[in-house]
Formats: sequence, structure tokens, C-alpha cells
Amino acid sequence: MQTDYLVIGSGIAGLTYALKVAQHFPEKQVTIITKAAADETNTKYAQGGIAVVNDLENDSFDKHIEDTLIAGDGLCNPEVVEIVVKEGPARVQEIINWGAQFDKDPEGDYKLGMEGGHSEFRILHYKDVTGKEMERALLAAVERAPNITIVKHCFVIDIITQHHLGYLVTKSTPDICCYGVYVLNTANNQIEKIISNTTLLATGGNGQVYRTTTNPYIATGDGVAMVYRAKGRIENMEFIQFHPTALYEAGKRGQAFLITEAVRGDGGILRNSSGEAFMERYDHRKDLAPRDIVARAIDNEMKIGGTEHVWLDCRHMETEKFKDHFPNIYEKCLSLGIDVAKHMIPVAPAAHYSCGGIKTDEWGRSSIKNLYACGECASTGLHGANRLASNSLLEAMVFAHRCYKSLLQTSSNRGGFAATPGQLSGVSSDESNTLQSGPCGAAAPSPATLERAGGEVPDWNAQGTSEPKEMILITQSLKELQQVMSDYVGIVRNTIRLERAIKRIDLLFEETEGLYQTSTVSPQLLELRNMITVGYLITKGASFRKESRGLHYNVDFPDKSDLVQNIVL
Repeated sequence: MQTDYLVIGSGIAGLTYALKVAQHFPEKQVTIITKAAADETNTKYAQGGIAVVNDLENDSFDKHIEDTLIAGDGLCNPEVVEIVVKEGPARVQEIINWGAQFDKDPEGDYKLGMEGGHSEFRILHYKDVTGKEMERALLAAVERAPNITIVKHCFVIDIITQHHLGYLVTKSTPDICCYGVYVLNTANNQIEKIISNTTLLATGGNGQVYRTTTNPYIATGDGVAMVYRAKGRIENMEFIQFHPTALYEAGKRGQAFLITEAVRGDGGILRNSSGEAFMERYDHRKDLAPRDIVARAIDNEMKIGGTEHVWLDCRHMETEKFKDHFPNIYEKCLSLGIDVAKHMIPVAPAAHYSCGGIKTDEWGRSSIKNLYACGECASTGLHGANRLASNSLLEAMVFAHRCYKSLLQTSSNRGGFAATPGQLSGVSSDESNTLQSGPCGAAAPSPATLERAGGEVPDWNAQGTSEPKEMILITQSLKELQQVMSDYVGIVRNTIRLERAIKRIDLLFEETEGLYQTSTVSPQLLELRNMITVGYLITKGASFRKESRGLHYNVDFPDKSDLVQNIVL
């Protein structure tokens, strides 16, 4: 299969980019690949909202920038922070134009929420299902685009580079190029290749690496793992954000129900097993401190009290207002016998968001030519050591737009479709020059040029493999990985635990690679392989960082180092 523009992932980042490309190139084909249903994405489960400055009388770009930098604990790229904050309002207006709805007050003004780390009320939301509403609007717009095709239940195995043509590719290879991907079509169980001039990775997060996560089952770090295997650059994987308040259900593993930070923004109070409101002992911002501080505080209170959760007290809040703003949370709690007007909600931290990922520049370009990345799988420099609440959806839309802008310029340089001045409005001459050269020099040859030169991409070779005899070899390895990551590479870490984790992950890697080389591939095996790679990257990054900063806290190095740096693997 050949397509003009390939998108891997159908969350807010992938859909936004696909819509823009399809509208600009109506005679070109845009193909979106997703390994599950089109709407089964991390976007769908984003409850709280999207942080954007739209009330300049009471808020400002400078305040949002400052809040983001403080949360990022010294590792944000200030230029990227300014880009996202200042370009955000236009991107939010676009998704509103595409049909997304946000809550308004009786006067018709948007209701603005408050969340941890923010100095002003600036969170746009739709009930407690903001991400689901944005996903709905984007999918409806995609369905109206005749030149976009969504291929569902198709699992991407690997990025196609010169490696698959028989060339030696290493981390030091200066011109690694992406020519498309190999995919497992789960409808017919066949492995196929998809060739494209440009590929965008929008594959989401990796929360399933941990025993308990707010992420859906599809969040297995596939994009990050594929880029690492292709010798692309990955950075800051040690910064895994644990959401402080996932609903605690005894004995439950896997996806946990998220209790959005907006509940604390509306007045919810965290209490320990003794009923004490403890956050004032950890931070002057109390329950609205940034997530890294709140998560560590809860972890410490659980250890002190010997409990598996703390409590979120909403009993003093107006019940009807709670039901209106958080209808799904209200109904979920009620289904478990928890009436928020009478009972406190049991909560505990759960793996939530990866602040690191595929290293990109300010235009979403990875270190591999023709390969963009945006959304949670990318490390753009916005989040630094800790993501500010509700900045993720904003980042996804801003960088989807910037990937599209870069694509226009690249197409123009190749003698293809030129971008008009209006379409590149807001891009300075210096930025235009940066766009033309790219981070890796001149544009890589297209797949068509490659094939004319005799370098046709080979079909997948499954010779010598057979169906796995026992699925338990995969399922048990996954449980072991999640146990290791949760126990050794969680909210609080130390050197001994990280060393143990590396040894266990190395063994899991050897066993799984042996299975991969001899077995017919399956989604379960591919996900396990990717998660082991991501687990290794998180643990290795954590072992390299000899300090405590943001989401990475090592009791052996409790202070911040004077040397602030990104850890690139």
C-alpha cells in the first residue's frame, strides 16, 4: 500500500494534523492507522479540560508561561513554552469551529476551571469528559473529509528505514530516513507494508507499563519503542507523571478510573486515614500544588498510615453543582456505593502521563527524516520535568499544526505543493530557513526516488517462525514487567531498586526477543516487546539522573543538581 501522508494514531494530535493536511491537499490521500477502534485513545479519557488563556482581563500569556515553567522544574524549553501558550487560543478556536463544545455559563461565556499549578482560572472543559468531546468533534470532521481513510485494528510493527534495505544504521548515522511502516493487519493476520513520503507518529502514552494506570489498554508506548529501535533520539523518559487521584478499587489492576484534578480545583480536599487535611504540610498551595508534589505527598501519607489509599473529601461541596460539572465521576462513585455528598472518595496515585518521548524540534520533526511526532509520544520541550495540568491537549493541537506547517514548507522545497504566504503566516524568515533545512540537513529521498534507484522496500519475512505454543509466556512476562516498574521505578526511587529493575528488564528483554524471533507476531507479543523497551528507557533515564527533579525523585539524591540537562537515549 502507498499513501501520500501517513498518520499513526487517532487521538487529538493525529486527527488534527490529518484534517489540516487533507484540507490543504484535497487530491492527495491521507491514511490514519489505529490499532483499535478510532476513538479508543488517551484523548478520550482526558477529563479535566484544556488550559488556554482566553480572558486577557484577568489572565495573561505571561502568567500561563510562568506556571508552566514552574511546574517543569527547570527543564522546560522556554521558547517552546511561549509558542504553545501564545498559539494555543487559535488552535482551540479551530476545534470549536470543527464542532467541539465547552461548558458556558447562563450569560454565554465559557466557564473556566482551576487546576493544580495554575495561578488563574483558565481551564476550558466539557463536563468531566472534555477529551471525549474533542475526539467526537474531530472524528466527525474526519468523516466529512473524502481523502482521509482510517484503517482500524491495524498494528504498526516497525518504522521502515535504510536498515530494512540492508544498510547498517546506528545512532551516529546522520541521514536515517523513514519510508513508511510494517503493519500487522489483525483482520486477516497478514503483515503488510505501507509506504509514504511523510509519516506522523501520534501513538500516545505508555501507562500500561505500570500495574495501575489511568490510561486505556492501548497505551503501550509503541511509537517511542519503534523510534528507539530505528535509532532515533528519545529523551527524558524518567519523568512519568502519576496522577494523584485515581479512584481506588481494592485488587484492581490495569486501567483505573480517573478523578480529575478539577474536583480539587472546585474545592475537594485530600485527607489521610486519620481524616487530616495533610497537603498544607507539603506545599503552601495545599491541594492545588503541582501533580508531582501532590502524588509524592499522598505516597508518603499512605506509607505512614500503612494504607493503600487516601481520601478525597467532597462532602462540603454543593451536590447539584458537583453532579453538573462531574456527572460521570458522580455516577461511577454511586455505582460503587459512594455517595459523594455523604462519603469520601478513596483515591491513590496511578501512572498517567509521559513527559518524555521522541525528541522533536519546535516543528515536531524527529531525528529521523520524513518522520514527525506529536502528542504524548513526543518530547517537545514543553513539559520539562513535570507537566502542568491540562497542557497536554493544548500541546497536541499546537504541534499538530506546526507539523502541518513544516510539511507545507518541505513539500514546497521538493517541488511539490507550495505553501502560500497566508498559510505560513506567523512564520518568520529565520523560522522559514529552519524549516527548509530541518534538523538533519537536506530532505531525504522520497520512496519513489528510492525505488527508482533500486532500493525497493522488501516485504516482511516471517520465514522460520511458528505460532507460540503458550500464551502464558507473554502474559506472565507482562505481569512481571508491570510489577517491576511499579515496585522499583514508581513515584519514589532509589539506586538499588533501579539497579534491580534494569537486571529484571534485561532478562525479560532476552526472553521476549527470543520469542519474537521464533514466533509468528501477534498484537500481544508486539505490545509486550514495546513495553519492555519503554520500561528499559524509563529505568535507564532514571538511573542516569543523579538528582531529584520534578517527577523523578531518588531518595539517594534528594537535592537538585546544579547541572540541568536532558537525558537523551
